[in-house]
Amino acid sequence: MFFFKCIVGVIFVFLLASCSPADQLPGKPWHHTTEGFRNPPGSPKRNDWIKRVSWYIEKPFQAIFGEKAKISKNHVLKRNKALEDIEKAFGKNTVTWLGHMTALLQIDGKVILTDPWFTSYATPLPPFGPKRYVAPALKLNDLPKVDFIVISHNHFDHLDLATITNIPNKKEITAIVPLGISEYFRDAGYEHVVELDWEETITLRKIKFTALPAIHWSKRSAFYKNDTLWASWAIRGESGVSVFFGGDAEYGPIYADIGKRHGDFDLSLLSVGAFLPRIVMRGAHCIPEECIKIGADMKARNHLAMGWGTVRLGDERDEDTVRRFKSGAKKLGIRDENVWIMKIGETRMIPTKW
Repeated sequence: MFFFKCIVGVIFVFLLASCSPADQLPGKPWHHTTEGFRNPPGSPKRNDWIKRVSWYIEKPFQAIFGEKAKISKNHVLKRNKALEDIEKAFGKNTVTWLGHMTALLQIDGKVILTDPWFTSYATPLPPFGPKRYVAPALKLNDLPKVDFIVISHNHFDHLDLATITNIPNKKEITAIVPLGISEYFRDAGYEHVVELDWEETITLRKIKFTALPAIHWSKRSAFYKNDTLWASWAIRGESGVSVFFGGDAEYGPIYADIGKRHGDFDLSLLSVGAFLPRIVMRGAHCIPEECIKIGADMKARNHLAMGWGTVRLGDERDEDTVRRFKSGAKKLGIRDENVWIMKIGETRMIPTKW
């Protein structure tokens, strides 16, 4: 009993410490603090840990005994069809959804991979943790030669060490990552890694990458939280084609501000899943009706729904996610043809206004 009380006391002290406000680092931007990074001013806050913990305790049992995801027969393209479509699109500006937040972009002849995750589990301790119920559209060896990898943040379903370690031609790939993430790539054998802070830009091989603010968080262990930065990305080719990659995000006023300074995109890639229950997901993942607002704030002309139909990270159903995303777009006056609900493995041309 005494031991139990000690453990509870330690946890209580830890929680109190974790709630203390962090100070801005001298001479650094607002999001740099003495305890790591933080979201932009005015961002929605996550609920206290004590309000969220019961769901995390119940989640493993829900995975075993709860309702299973319903998969449409047409949700995933056959591997041969996906490969054929990518090969046909070679040299054109296209996007291929490979599942979750992994997209294969072909922009001005360069191949860009976002948040590559090709393994079965998003956890450091498989088989414990989230398991995908839909396999990736392709295998790593199926991929065309990749020029760039872009990472939004360090969560296991976005920064998968097995994937980045085993991807072909990694010594020729340039990884573009937020602050603090380069070590994962260098440890995996990458020779070309670029870390960017929010609002920093680099142009490589005539592709311009700009790290932009996002409302989310980072964590890969019990002992470190928000020690690496998270980001959304503006990706622009020399020809004028432009893509906004939002990564995981909650909606907030920062996106309208970003849109004023960086907006006007041909396509936005938006994470629309993992939004329920709100007591857990608020401050980290937007509801679909507000996810589409991110794309609208970016002044994007087309919007691809990602982050759904692959792995169950929240309590929502896939069909509800899609329905609410479409409904939110309709309320904003966005036409159906500009709201992309793609099959995993599907390739589409990126329409440009040029």
